[in-house]
Amino acid sequence: MTNTQPLKDLAKTIRSKNAGVNKITFDIIFRERAAYERVRRSGVVTREAMAALYRIPPARISDFVEYDPGLAIKFTIFRLRPSGSPGDGDIFGAQQYAPLLDLQIPA
Repeated sequence: MTNTQPLKDLAKTIRSKNAGVNKITFDIIFRERAAYERVRRSGVVTREAMAALYRIPPARISDFVEYDPGLAIKFTIFRLRPSGSPGDGDIFGAQQYAPLLDLQIPA
Protein backbone atom coordinates (compact mmCIF):
# COMPACT_ATOMS: atom_id res chain seq x y z
CA MET A 1 0.00 0.00 0.00
CA THR A 2 1.39 3.39 -1.03
CA ASN A 3 1.17 6.32 1.36
CA THR A 4 -0.18 9.33 -0.52
CA GLN A 5 -1.36 12.86 0.20
CA PRO A 6 -3.50 15.13 -1.93
CA LEU A 7 -1.66 17.97 -3.63
CA LYS A 8 -3.93 20.49 -1.84
CA ASP A 9 -2.39 19.40 1.50
CA LEU A 10 1.17 19.94 0.27
CA ALA A 11 0.88 23.21 -1.67
CA LYS A 12 0.40 26.69 -0.24
CA THR A 13 -1.36 27.92 -3.38
CA ILE A 14 -3.01 26.17 -6.30
CA ARG A 15 -4.59 28.54 -8.81
CA SER A 16 -5.41 29.21 -12.43
CA LYS A 17 -5.87 32.50 -14.25
CA ASN A 18 -5.77 34.14 -17.64
CA ALA A 19 -2.40 34.47 -19.31
CA GLY A 20 -3.56 36.69 -22.12
CA VAL A 21 -6.67 36.22 -24.19
CA ASN A 22 -5.70 32.78 -25.56
CA LYS A 23 -4.07 31.04 -22.58
CA ILE A 24 -4.73 29.91 -19.01
CA THR A 25 -1.83 29.53 -16.60
CA PHE A 26 -1.69 27.29 -13.53
CA ASP A 27 0.46 27.87 -10.45
CA ILE A 28 1.31 25.35 -7.74
CA ILE A 29 3.34 27.08 -5.04
CA PHE A 30 4.83 25.48 -1.94
CA ARG A 31 5.88 26.80 1.48
CA GLU A 32 8.56 24.19 2.12
CA ARG A 33 11.26 22.92 -0.20
CA ALA A 34 10.63 19.34 1.00
CA ALA A 35 7.02 19.41 -0.24
CA TYR A 36 8.07 20.98 -3.55
CA GLU A 37 10.77 18.35 -4.07
CA ARG A 38 8.39 15.55 -3.11
CA VAL A 39 5.89 16.62 -5.76
CA ARG A 40 8.56 17.32 -8.36
CA ARG A 41 10.23 13.93 -7.86
CA SER A 42 6.93 12.03 -7.77
CA GLY A 43 6.32 12.44 -11.50
CA VAL A 44 2.64 13.16 -10.80
CA VAL A 45 2.89 16.77 -12.02
CA THR A 46 4.57 16.70 -15.42
CA ARG A 47 3.67 18.13 -18.81
CA GLU A 48 2.39 14.72 -19.92
CA ALA A 49 0.47 14.11 -16.68
CA MET A 50 -1.22 17.52 -16.90
CA ALA A 51 -2.23 16.86 -20.51
CA ALA A 52 -3.78 13.56 -19.40
CA LEU A 53 -5.47 15.14 -16.36
CA TYR A 54 -7.05 17.88 -18.46
CA ARG A 55 -7.73 15.48 -21.37
CA ILE A 56 -5.89 17.65 -23.84
CA PRO A 57 -3.11 16.89 -26.31
CA PRO A 58 0.35 17.73 -24.91
CA ALA A 59 0.75 20.29 -27.71
CA ARG A 60 -1.88 22.47 -25.99
CA ILE A 61 0.53 22.99 -23.11
CA SER A 62 2.63 25.94 -24.20
CA ASP A 63 4.88 26.08 -21.14
CA PHE A 64 5.78 23.82 -18.21
CA VAL A 65 8.27 25.12 -15.64
CA GLU A 66 9.62 23.82 -12.36
CA TYR A 67 10.85 27.04 -10.76
CA ASP A 68 13.19 26.01 -7.95
CA PRO A 69 13.88 29.51 -6.49
CA GLY A 70 10.14 30.11 -6.06
CA LEU A 71 9.25 26.55 -4.99
CA ALA A 72 6.67 26.55 -7.77
CA ILE A 73 5.46 24.46 -10.66
CA LYS A 74 3.76 26.41 -13.44
CA PHE A 75 2.15 25.38 -16.69
CA THR A 76 0.16 27.20 -19.33
CA ILE A 77 -2.39 25.85 -21.77
CA PHE A 78 -3.82 27.28 -24.95
CA ARG A 79 -7.56 27.94 -24.72
CA LEU A 80 -9.87 26.41 -27.30
CA ARG A 81 -11.48 29.83 -27.82
CA PRO A 82 -10.49 33.35 -26.72
CA SER A 83 -11.45 34.51 -23.25
CA GLY A 84 -14.92 36.02 -23.23
CA SER A 85 -15.88 34.77 -26.66
CA PRO A 86 -19.17 32.90 -27.23
CA GLY A 87 -18.99 29.48 -25.60
CA ASP A 88 -16.22 30.40 -23.16
CA GLY A 89 -17.30 28.99 -19.80
CA ASP A 90 -14.67 30.70 -17.63
CA ILE A 91 -13.77 34.20 -18.81
CA PHE A 92 -11.04 34.66 -16.17
CA GLY A 93 -9.68 31.09 -16.25
CA ALA A 94 -9.97 31.11 -12.46
CA GLN A 95 -11.97 27.90 -12.07
CA GLN A 96 -9.73 25.51 -13.98
CA TYR A 97 -7.42 24.44 -11.14
CA ALA A 98 -9.92 22.13 -9.36
CA PRO A 99 -8.66 18.84 -10.91
CA LEU A 100 -5.23 19.52 -9.35
CA LEU A 101 -6.51 19.62 -5.76
CA ASP A 102 -6.98 15.91 -5.23
CA LEU A 103 -3.98 14.63 -7.21
CA GLN A 104 -2.45 11.96 -4.98
CA ILE A 105 1.25 12.45 -4.31
CA PRO A 106 3.21 9.41 -3.08
CA ALA A 107 5.32 9.70 0.06
